[in-house]
Amino acid sequence: VELAESGGGSVQAGDSLNLSCEVSGPTWATWCLGWFRQVPGKEREAVATITQEGDSLYAESLKYRFTISRDNTKRILTLQMKDLKPEDTAMYYCAADRGRSGVWEEGSRCIRRPNVYMYWGQGTQVTVSS
Repeated sequence: VELAESGGGSVQAGDSLNLSCEVSGPTWATWCLGWFRQVPGKEREAVATITQEGDSLYAESLKYRFTISRDNTKRILTLQMKDLKPEDTAMYYCAADRGRSGVWEEGSRCIRRPNVYMYWGQGTQVTVSS
């Protein structure tokens, strides 16, 4: 599995930005996809996850500003971010894992714990200025 993020950049507070992640490799290995972010010196945290069937989970603090989606035909994972804030500044990572024991949360949705995910992209930097 290979994951390649794009779309990061420097924006002003209140702006919107869309991130994309190109997904390659066996479909069975990418049942769960997710966006995570990390600031230097802090732990990586979940932004949102989504199953092959489109069931998503969000970090509670982000669910009203961020939207995760996936196009299984084009094999692209997207994160739409609106009303960006300086505290959204981070490296954003795309991650994937197959549907297996241990990756489920709230029934059949993909877990929001980053250390569970097997495959990771290199990340794309998002910087939000006030």
